[in-house]
Order: sequence, then C-alpha cells, then structure tokens
Amino acid sequence: MASALPVTRPCNVLLVYPRFAAASFWNFRKTCEVVGARYPAIPLGLLTVAALLPQDWTIRLVDCNTGTLTDSDIDHADLVMTGGMLPQQPDTLSIIKRCKARGRPVVVGGPDATSSPQHYGEADFLVLGEAEPVMADFVAAWNSGARHGIFEAQKFTTDVTTSPVPRFDLLNFKHYLYVGVQYSRGCPFNCEFCDIIELFGRVPRAKTTEQMLGELDRLYALGYRGQVDFVDDNLIGNKKALKLFLPHLIEWQEKHGFPFEFSTEASVNLADDDVLLGMLRDAGFYLIFVGIESPDTETLVAMQKKQNTRRSLTDSIHKIYGAGISVTAGFILGFDTERKGAAEGMIACIEDASIPVCMVGLLYALPNTQLTRRLEQEGRLHAGNDVAVEDDYGDQCTSGLNFETLRPRRDILVDYLSVLERIYTPRAYFGRLRVVGRKLRRKGSVLPPSLPAALADVWRVTRIIWFMTAMRPRWAMHVWWTLADCAIRNPTAIRSVISIMALYLHLGPFSRDVMQSIRDQIARIDRGEEEKPALVAVPSAPLPAAIHKPAKKVAAGHAVH
Repeated sequence: MASALPVTRPCNVLLVYPRFAAASFWNFRKTCEVVGARYPAIPLGLLTVAALLPQDWTIRLVDCNTGTLTDSDIDHADLVMTGGMLPQQPDTLSIIKRCKARGRPVVVGGPDATSSPQHYGEADFLVLGEAEPVMADFVAAWNSGARHGIFEAQKFTTDVTTSPVPRFDLLNFKHYLYVGVQYSRGCPFNCEFCDIIELFGRVPRAKTTEQMLGELDRLYALGYRGQVDFVDDNLIGNKKALKLFLPHLIEWQEKHGFPFEFSTEASVNLADDDVLLGMLRDAGFYLIFVGIESPDTETLVAMQKKQNTRRSLTDSIHKIYGAGISVTAGFILGFDTERKGAAEGMIACIEDASIPVCMVGLLYALPNTQLTRRLEQEGRLHAGNDVAVEDDYGDQCTSGLNFETLRPRRDILVDYLSVLERIYTPRAYFGRLRVVGRKLRRKGSVLPPSLPAALADVWRVTRIIWFMTAMRPRWAMHVWWTLADCAIRNPTAIRSVISIMALYLHLGPFSRDVMQSIRDQIARIDRGEEEKPALVAVPSAPLPAAIHKPAKKVAAGHAVH
C-alpha cells in the first residue's frame, strides 16, 4: 500500500469530474432514469487521486454527470482538480476557464491530458500518466508555494500494489448504476488503434489479493450492494495472477453472501480457458465486454488483433454463454482492408453469435496510437483529430473517421447505417436476447440472496417492465415473449435477461438518433456539401521510437514539455 503522506497544511480540494457528451452509446440515460440512477459509472480515477492526497486535506466531489457545478462550489475551494477522457474534453476545458475566472488554481490529469497535454495550457498544473508516483511530489510542491508546473510519471512502471483504496465514501451510490474497481493495468496485445497500451503498456500489472479484498470490504462496509465493474481493459491480460486471486474472491463472496455481481472487459480468448471461465462464474461474474471489431480475418490481421483470428468467434461467444456469463461486444467499421458490403459479414457475426448489445462504431484515430502515427506519416490524418468539439462530438458512433479513408467515405457510412438498421430493431434485439436466455448457464437462484436485495430487485424489474410495455406498447410483444421464453426454458437466467432488456430503453432510441445522423451525413455527401478537412502535415522524418522518460517534477516556473 502507498505510504502515508506527512501531515501538511490543510487545503480545501474540489474534485470535478467533467461531463461526458450527452450523445453517447455508453450513458444509458433512459435506463438510469427508470431504475433511479443518474449515470452508469463512478469517477474511479478521481476517487483514487483523492486517496493519494493528505488526510488532513478536505475533499469534496462534484460529478457533472450526476449534478451541477456551482460557483459557490468553486469559491469554497483552495484548489480544483479535474480531468478525464477525450469525450470529456470540452467540459474539462470549460471547467478550467470557470475556475480560472474565479481565481482558483486548477490541476488537470487523466488520459486526455496525458495524450494531448497541448490542449490544457490554461491549467496551472498538469499531472501526466499514472498518479501514484507523482502525487506526493505535487503535494510537496504545492505546500512549498509552487503554483504551476508539470508532474509526469515514467511510463509503464507504476507499482499498482502501492495504490490506495479509492475514496468510495465521497460517492452517493444511488446516483450510479454500478461502481468500479480496478485490478490491473495494461494489455498484452498490440492492437493498432488502441491507446491503452500507450497509456499503461503491454505488461499487465496487478494489485495484490489483500488490496482488492480491501476495496470490496470498504464498499461492503459503506453499505453498497449490487454490480461492481472491474474496469480493467483486459481482466485476463495476466491470467496467472488472476487465477491466484479468483479463489480468494470466491471465498470472500461466499463469506459475505454474494453481495456483488461483477462485470468486466476481457479478450475473446477467455473462451479457450475452461478453468478460468468456471472461476469467473463461481466468483459472480455475469457480464463481459469483448472487442471483436471485425469478423474479417484480413482486417483483424491488419489491425494487429490476431488473437481473434484463430477461432470461430460464434463458438467462442457461445462458450462464454455456457459458463453463465453474458457478452456485450465492440465492432468497428472504417479499416483500410474493408471491402464494400462489409456490413453483411458484421451483421451475420452479430446474429450468429447472438450478441444483443453491440457497440458498433466508426474507426477513430485516437491521439498517441500506432494508427494515428501511421496515418500522419501517410498524410491522411485530419487536422484537429485530437479535438472534441462541443456541438457535435458524441463518441465514435457519430464522430469517427477523423482521417482520409481508403474506400469512399459514403460506402463506409452506408455499411454502418445498414448494420444499425438491422441489429437494433426490436425484433432483432429481442430475438438475440432470447437465444442468450436459453444458453446462459447461470449459477445460483433467480433472486438475490438477501431479502432487501430481492425487494430492490423486484422494484427495479417492475419499473423496467412497466416502461417497456405500458409506456412503449410497440415493444410489449417482444418483451413478454422474451420473458416467457426465459422463464420456461432457463429461469435462472431471468435476471440477466432483464438487465440486458433494460439497456434497450437507451439503445433503441439512441440507435435511431445515430441512424438519422448518418443519413444526414450521407445526404450532405450526395449534395456535394461535404467539407474537405485540412490534413496534418507529413513529418519530415520518420517518427522516432517512444522514449520512456523518468518521472518528472517541477516547482513554480519550470514547466516541462
């Protein structure tokens, strides 16, 4: 565990989590509303930062996704700390301006500031990379009177076993669909489009068993019950460590009466390991996100995702269902190797694998990735590719293709529209969900083990079914048919089926909005109104290999670039 910081001058710190764009696949706004939440996920990164600050500092949290940042919040603070991901960039910059206008110093960190620090020059301090190695240096500089500077952690070397228990006590759990914990950082694979390996490296670093159980103990002591998401970008990146940890997690769950249900993200090669699948099931994992990206082997090889090529994707997904774990998946259109009509192969994969929830997006060249560097070298990268524009930025569902594509952009958009039109009709969505309901081999009872949890479950289910039938009669036949099918064929899967069903409250309307946006883009192309973006100049020399610099810390007046 991290060593305690020395007692220092008291400081009132305001943590501000910026707002995600409203037009996002991941916000599940209507689903949250129906079950009484305000947003799906907690700001785990800021909660970890809070735990790294001195114990005598007063810390408050404002999550702009669940509440409103007021001027009085800012005025009460001696110091504001904020930051997030690319889709949060517009609100992060707005927060910095507000705080600076009110005379409050601002610290910015997180993935976007780390990847694109040039956009955050207005901030007083930048914390780049993982926070654990440099927060003590920042605190020391602040207490010595420094009021600007950059603190940069050495890449890929942070010892995550020093990371403290996040400040879960700062949360109102009722505001969120689920809480998050992190077991490991990094992924062993080398996907060209991925920024995770650029931020955290390809050698996964895992916390200790004592750390993870300590985090669960803290959540349990605070009264939280329900879904806990392991936010790891690939939970099975270090299988050896995970297999040592899972028996202790199973024991903890049994001892506490299974208060938590777990979800996570993992590579599809999870299906190759029967032992690991069984351990995840026994620990209470019920949902896993996998990145499929494309069913086309040539495209998978080109994007360096070869781990998806040595298998039947359909068989792999069904194998995971057989372990009682539901699957959501990511797909991407816009790769150089795609051929016209790529939609048909993607639709067939989604239907054959029976994946209800599919995040289908347009390829986005994220800052500081192999893909972005290659496109820049080829003279195909759009200027402003790392800027999220407030008015039209949602996520890669509507704001992808920030580069010159090899096949006509219109063809890609037509394929994308075709996929969404086919997979998100009520008939198609609930048809896939019925297959999942039959295949899931869930372990345990239909209801949660405790009476309070069971009553809460009944309340949520009642509201979900009411909103999906009485309030939306067009869906009613599909809802009742799916529930009856699961109740008759595989009743232990009913809770999983209802959870996935509830997501359609968001995905149904959201997919229609995205489809309209894509139709509008196609219409502009047909009218000849498509603007030709400027391109980033081709570097005069090949880009050098990444240089891993040691952790840096600066005092006032000595910013490092």
